[in-house]
Amino acid sequence: RFVLAVGSAVFDAMFNGGMATTSTEIELPDVEPAAFLALLKFLYSDEVQIGPETVMTTLYTAKKYAVPALEAHCVEFLKKRGGADNAFMLLTQQARLFDEPQLASLCLENIDKNTSDAINAEGFTDIDLDTLVAVLERDTLGIREVRLFNAVVRWSEAECQRQQLQVIPENKRKVLGKALSLIRFPLMTIEEFAAGPAQSGILTDREVVSLFLHFTVNPKPRVEFIDRPRCCLRGKECSISRFQQVESRWGYSGTSDRIRFSVNKRIFVVGFGLYGSIHGPTDYQVNIQIIHTDSNTVLGQNDTGFSCDGSSNTFRVMFKEPVEILPNVNYTACATLKGPDSHYGTKGLRKVIHESPTTGAKTCFTFCYAAGNNNGTSVEDGQIPEIIFYT
Repeated sequence: RFVLAVGSAVFDAMFNGGMATTSTEIELPDVEPAAFLALLKFLYSDEVQIGPETVMTTLYTAKKYAVPALEAHCVEFLKKRGGADNAFMLLTQQARLFDEPQLASLCLENIDKNTSDAINAEGFTDIDLDTLVAVLERDTLGIREVRLFNAVVRWSEAECQRQQLQVIPENKRKVLGKALSLIRFPLMTIEEFAAGPAQSGILTDREVVSLFLHFTVNPKPRVEFIDRPRCCLRGKECSISRFQQVESRWGYSGTSDRIRFSVNKRIFVVGFGLYGSIHGPTDYQVNIQIIHTDSNTVLGQNDTGFSCDGSSNTFRVMFKEPVEILPNVNYTACATLKGPDSHYGTKGLRKVIHESPTTGAKTCFTFCYAAGNNNGTSVEDGQIPEIIFYT
């Protein structure tokens, strides 16, 4: 009694408080014997005796009986052992149930960095709906959306069985609830969407039609699903501008505006800033690409659209996934616009340096003329005024 009372505020209250028990026997109904033995050993000798099988129950016991030092040892053990294969199991079992925010955020970071491994691990289909929603809401998952959809379908099948429902598309949709709206179908290619989600039976006919229209027509109709890219990049978004002045007018006839560039360090390009119409609010159809200049390989592209307000501002057009740019390699930025005459930039810079406000690290862009059909865009003037990137 003395050792327990000294080491635990809960036992102290139980033995010595105003409502102290007089019983010689105390039942602890929801504590595992092995976990309680670990708690006793720790209180007597400061010896930490936990393993993969007992750490969760010991953490629960340490929290319940207010032994913060043992709790900290359990959390530390889990941090070291927390891999992608058990991140979902950890997140469900304790980070949410035991209110360990530090551990929860560690699990989520692990899932961001190793999304593919985490969703293929056994524990993924056992998570609860709230955990699934918390993960699908993240902008930082590193996985193609169609693979995420396939994993969510697997989860819905397991959930149907847990709820003793027939595994049919209607029930899969029912058990997914709000999780379905968090799948970012617009980030898929039309081929991925047609081969998988469109034929799954989980989406309604109306949703399928509106998504096919979103992929194929311009201006794009509104869809009920998020089209914001997921970006598994840490840090802050940066952008550079290569022009010092804006003029009008720049015309389009189906030819790509192109500019070559290289960078002094590894970065990830996530989009371009483009100029919009000189004739007031307008919708443009646009295809953006980044091409590896020497091999002519397309590294990233997006067929999309953007709305402008008639001002001389730039308007963001994003890739579906970040494009890795390696130091001192030539790349070509391309934008093929369909729409009315737009603003354009002049007094272009051959070198543009971005300095990080926090670390002072410098990223240096060098621009060159892209030979061939470039719609007139050059280092000195034209389209593609901004590159949006992460370092």
